[in-house]
Amino acid sequence: MNTFAEIISPILSISSRQVAATISLLDEKATIPFIARYRKERTGSLDEVQIAAIDSEYKRLRELSDRKETILKTIDEQGKLTDALRQRIEACWNSTELEDIYLPYKPHRKTRADIAIEKGLLPLAEELLKQRPGKLTAKEEDLQGARDIIAQRIAEDERCRNAIRREFSYSAIITTKPVKDKAETPEAQNYKDYFQVREPLKRISSHRLLAIRRAEQEGFIRVDISPNQEKALDKLAYIYLKAQNEASYQVELAMEDGYKRLLKPSIETEFAALSKEKADTEAIRVFADNLRQLLLEAPLGQKRVLAIDPGFRTGCKVVVLTPQGDLLHHDVVYLHNQQSMQTLQDLITKYRIEAIAIGNGTASRETEQMVNLAISHQPSDFRPQVFVVSENGASVYSASKLAREEFPDEDVTVRGAVSIGRRLMDPLAELVKIDPKSIGVGQYQHDVDQTRLKESLQQTVESVVNAVGVDVNTASPYLLTYISGLGPALAQNIVQYRAANGAFLNRKALMKVPKMGAKTFEQAAGFLRVSDGDNPLDNSAVHPERYQLIERMARDLQCKVEDLMHDGNLRAKIDKNRYLSEDVGLPTLNDILHELEKPSRDPRAQLEEFHFDEHVHSVEDLQPGMVLPGIVTNISAFGAFVDLGVHKDGLIHISEMADRRIKDPQEVVKLHQHVRVRVLDIDRARGRISLSLRQV
Repeated sequence: MNTFAEIISPILSISSRQVAATISLLDEKATIPFIARYRKERTGSLDEVQIAAIDSEYKRLRELSDRKETILKTIDEQGKLTDALRQRIEACWNSTELEDIYLPYKPHRKTRADIAIEKGLLPLAEELLKQRPGKLTAKEEDLQGARDIIAQRIAEDERCRNAIRREFSYSAIITTKPVKDKAETPEAQNYKDYFQVREPLKRISSHRLLAIRRAEQEGFIRVDISPNQEKALDKLAYIYLKAQNEASYQVELAMEDGYKRLLKPSIETEFAALSKEKADTEAIRVFADNLRQLLLEAPLGQKRVLAIDPGFRTGCKVVVLTPQGDLLHHDVVYLHNQQSMQTLQDLITKYRIEAIAIGNGTASRETEQMVNLAISHQPSDFRPQVFVVSENGASVYSASKLAREEFPDEDVTVRGAVSIGRRLMDPLAELVKIDPKSIGVGQYQHDVDQTRLKESLQQTVESVVNAVGVDVNTASPYLLTYISGLGPALAQNIVQYRAANGAFLNRKALMKVPKMGAKTFEQAAGFLRVSDGDNPLDNSAVHPERYQLIERMARDLQCKVEDLMHDGNLRAKIDKNRYLSEDVGLPTLNDILHELEKPSRDPRAQLEEFHFDEHVHSVEDLQPGMVLPGIVTNISAFGAFVDLGVHKDGLIHISEMADRRIKDPQEVVKLHQHVRVRVLDIDRARGRISLSLRQV
């Protein structure tokens, strides 16, 4: 473990002591949210991002350790494992270097060099490599075999591989050309911008590279990555050419063949993978950032909600939800229909509706108009707030097994409308039920490494859920699943125990849940809330392991714990130095006092109403120069997409986001942010809207 800590420390610029402490906690099965929140003294207050990076590097090194064992065993079985080679492999912690060391011993299909060796041409190859002066008397057939041996040796030589890697890093160019038979097909036109690419690999943007790789995978283009060939061969010549004679000429021929046939394709594959990995990392980061913002979207809270899934032909599905999100009633109304207007007014009055959620899909603007007209007839002091809610992923949820279990007697349209209403009330609780890839906030999500993407998104959801905290008496099993230490089985056990025994009165009662052990309770308790229970601290982020400390503070001030939570003057009298110990340092004490000040506070913002421009309803209504309100619906590496209420999102390119140069759109905008944008251009043929934030 200490070796791993020493390796990871310089990579992440985190002290080896902090890394070692984090690794120790991870080995104890502590979760990342728990370590970040409740073990600050041990890690030196590392945050979740740093802990996750340590976790990732730790996993990588363990996999590399397993790989080394496999390599040592393979070479040993060949009878070629010397003490020096074993020591070098054991000391190596770079995967590229390790594979280079292993390459000459790696089992492979029979090569031209292998055939030449079987013919007894190895001595001739060795002689040619000495490059002695004199006339060669060997037959051309034998010289060819000797060159094959030399070519493979050069391709497997670590010095040569590193030299060509350096040249790739410096001068590699990525080029594309269309596949003739497919270039003129309608499908290929989506990739027309990538038919004739020629760019330095080190400068190409991540989204552009992923688009190129998608076009290649679908068979519309061919891709090549090549360095400056003349310079690459010069580097090999510096290593292998020693003279100018007939033997060295043979070596030079072998060198050129080895480069073109073996070495260049091998390093090209390596750099294609590295560049793809880098692009994946950026795309996954953007996706995870968008997802975090979406999950942290402001909740309306527990209100009586009427939710509408808009539609033209089949009508608008309307549902009424209780403040807890339970379905009370559902109906169908039709646009431009007086009876439907009356139905809405009757539902609003009968159920004392406090807010209306309208899905942002087809017919959303028309539905909003009808709703606004309906509520205009309500008394001014009893007009529900109206919100337009993203429908992304609602159809996926409504057809899912989970939705069928929740509403076995309702069809998909009712389930979809319920999801829209619940998203308004508590976006986090509803969105955790949907695969993040179906929520519509990622770019090229199907092109990136799916394992890494799933892991990153899972980690993001867990981070947000635990940052917000969950009421153990109202949370669904799907929300509880993401709480630190729980998982699906235990989350289900909690819900079943709650159903059989009534609400939990305190956190301690969780220990009665089947399979809830002390370690799991330790990991989960601080993130679970019990409102209106026996202990006010149970409705805070204070961990039960610190209750005695707070009770001691209260005794010292001759007051109750509740008094500490409601009286700032009492908290100001606490002398933190009196409560410092080996386990409790200033970071934990500061967290405790901060939590006592605002127990069970929600880190999410307050919800704000939003209205599109009432004069703009379709792309045809747009004109260059217009300044319009909009909502940011998605953020990519190259810009942000904005909903203007015209059924087609516009794009603010990164160059139009500010009057200064920016590297990341998230420096300027956030997901679902309300913005005012200027229309630059409308390409009606391709359905593209160009927008700007500059000088607005």
